[in-house]
Amino acid sequence: MDQSGNFKILNLGEMALTRLDSRCLYTLLICMAFGSTLSSNAEINVNAPQDFEIVDPGYLGYLYLQWQRPLSLDNFKECTVEYELKYRNIDSENWKTIITKNLCYKDGFDLNKGVEAKIRTLLPGQCTNGSEVQSSWAEVTYWTSLQGNLGTKIQDMDCIYYNWQDLLCSWKSGMGVHFDTNYNLFYWYEGLHHALQCADYIKVNGKNIGCRFPYLESSDYKDFYICVNGSSESEPIRPSYFIFQLQNIVKPLPPDYLSLIVKSSEDISLKWNMPRGPIPAKCFIYEIKFTEDDTTWVTTTVENEIYIARTSNESKRLCFLVRSKVNIYCSDDGIWSEWSDEQCWNGDILKKASLFFLIPFALISLLVSLVTCLVLYNQKDLLKTAFQTKKEVFSHQETQC
Repeated sequence: MDQSGNFKILNLGEMALTRLDSRCLYTLLICMAFGSTLSSNAEINVNAPQDFEIVDPGYLGYLYLQWQRPLSLDNFKECTVEYELKYRNIDSENWKTIITKNLCYKDGFDLNKGVEAKIRTLLPGQCTNGSEVQSSWAEVTYWTSLQGNLGTKIQDMDCIYYNWQDLLCSWKSGMGVHFDTNYNLFYWYEGLHHALQCADYIKVNGKNIGCRFPYLESSDYKDFYICVNGSSESEPIRPSYFIFQLQNIVKPLPPDYLSLIVKSSEDISLKWNMPRGPIPAKCFIYEIKFTEDDTTWVTTTVENEIYIARTSNESKRLCFLVRSKVNIYCSDDGIWSEWSDEQCWNGDILKKASLFFLIPFALISLLVSLVTCLVLYNQKDLLKTAFQTKKEVFSHQETQC
């Protein structure tokens, strides 16, 4: 019994030692493989891109960020090298991040502020034993020439794209600028070969205070860049830069041909025609101002018709007007049109007007009927008398014969 029991204990111990040795061996092999990978990756280095720079082609804020391939890529000729690019206007909270295989990237910036960017090289895992390798960052900044004091910049720049057809911008002169100061506007959008100067200035006392733009072909849904700079013999003038998307500053015409129909004692139908011009019907949203006996509320609809329930069947006066704006399906924002002309329904006035005209009309109709009857009656008597006279004459002639 003792020998048999001892034999079993020793056998179990050997089995435990065998399992422990196997686990240690597996762990050791995994550690060796992982350590080999780490050591092999640690030996792979890549340089940052060369000649990283920001180039201003003169497009009023549309800049080129460009660079060259890094040195020492001979060992990775078969690999697809990528670049991680980050950029922003200085003082902006967020970086924009782009992963690209190209050696150039273009985007728009607010040139009233500086621009900063950084870039690094990325080697994919298939070229580096499974793990991505990154270079250090290459960094660059860019500032446009900001001559002149801040107070010499224009004020209250306002641009409106009327009815998606006519762009008009206006501004006010800077604070305390010399009387000989005058401003000039330049603009550019993708599709133009170079920046253009305003050809139709709005002037007051010989000074430029705005610009009427010509027809802008293929300018929608693109960044529209504007620079307003100035000149003065007394001091340099600080330029101002702006970026718009024209579909976001559209101000349509107001709707027209309004109609208000009281269908029953409770239901009212309001209708109108969409504004004239090139804006598609699907791009409109409408705001209606409805008044019932001087009680007013405002509602919105995307349709060309709306039904409203009367709050009182005794309403004596119902009026509404409507205005339009480009909706979120065609722009990020828009500008409300002017209000349309007011369209009203006057219940009691119409009744009184009907009675006022109906009673005299009825009396006149009755009088005309009586006169007609009298005339016809008199004509009948005259005909009868004439016939009787002719009959007597004819009888007298027969007697003589």
